[in-house]
Amino acid sequence: MTQLQRDTSPQDLSASVLEWLDENWDSENRRPKGATEYDEKAWLQQVLDAGFAVPSWPEEWFGLGLTPMQSGIIEKTFASRKAPGAGRDRYHLGAITVFKAGSEELKREMLPKLLTGPICCLLYSEPNAGSDLAGIRTKAERDGDEFVINGQKIWTSNAQEAEYGMLLTRTDWDVAKHRGITFFLFPMKQDGVDIRAINQITGESEFNEVFIEDARVPERFIIGSENEGWKSFQTAISYERLIMGQGITERGRGSANEGRHPLIELAQKVGQLHDPVMRQRIAQALAYREVNNLNNARAKEEMLATGTSSLMSLSKLAMSRIQHGEAAIATDLLGAQCILDGPDNPLAANANFDAAKAYMNSIGGGTDQIQRNIIAEKVLGLPKEPDADKGIAFREVKSGAN
Repeated sequence: MTQLQRDTSPQDLSASVLEWLDENWDSENRRPKGATEYDEKAWLQQVLDAGFAVPSWPEEWFGLGLTPMQSGIIEKTFASRKAPGAGRDRYHLGAITVFKAGSEELKREMLPKLLTGPICCLLYSEPNAGSDLAGIRTKAERDGDEFVINGQKIWTSNAQEAEYGMLLTRTDWDVAKHRGITFFLFPMKQDGVDIRAINQITGESEFNEVFIEDARVPERFIIGSENEGWKSFQTAISYERLIMGQGITERGRGSANEGRHPLIELAQKVGQLHDPVMRQRIAQALAYREVNNLNNARAKEEMLATGTSSLMSLSKLAMSRIQHGEAAIATDLLGAQCILDGPDNPLAANANFDAAKAYMNSIGGGTDQIQRNIIAEKVLGLPKEPDADKGIAFREVKSGAN
């Protein structure tokens, strides 16, 4: 395989990646060449060693120093061979946050582990701190070189499978609420962590409540600095919004952006592909997606320069509009058929699922209303809303929890 650099052409880049895959990956059986079965950790380590797991990161940190566009080419090339492992610089939120905001020691210890398998969930929201995440009350109390954690989190995706969680905690109650917060990489598989699934309207149970009682996390697992976790958390939430703005919550990640759009397929199946009104609505839906793709590219450039970007809120809000809007078009295409559901009515079942699933994008990573506030204040420069808690020690702040 030729040496890959930023000036490598897209054609040469794709050809080099295909050459590597043809040497190392059995596409037909979906396992490494010469292996009798698929060993996920071993394969992900092989991809990491080649630099393809996080190609946009520097070579010092397991990457190739390539551009985000080149990383996308590598990801698509892997997908063409049905090979997993690429794109972790775009989708592995835990690894991205540790890389961007963690200490040198934490990165060297944990990035190789995170990039070769473990799921990392997000332990942010609480029953009394959802939209206002700075109102968290989960306690982290120092005990030597560890912290003891007590509290409750809610709406945590994939908590059952996660080996680590990014945990937002309160470590100083005598300063204003946006201070005194510490952000941890938290080991999930330990005593004192009780996970309870939440049944969703879609029939899934990917969200969970997490109860934490006297669990522990090492001091070296702080992401950022003690009592300054709100700053490092902004890196994590910005990338979460970037991921959601790219459509991660859609069924078959990104499938609506590849090949023929599902709405075109549906319009053809129900005999409305040539209806001028429906054609216009579908064209507008495709236009919204293209505008959002361009905005995502702009936001990525800003994030490379500054580490965060308020434009992520615009992308996330746009994706909510896209998903709800496309669900409405699908419903109108099906008409009365939408009152049906189940395996005997797959078109209606898919439309109903997508309509319900769209609310995940409207809530996760900060509600649509929160995104509008961020866009108003940080993108458009409008005055901030009044904050009655500003400058008040957090233990004095009134809430439903006290």
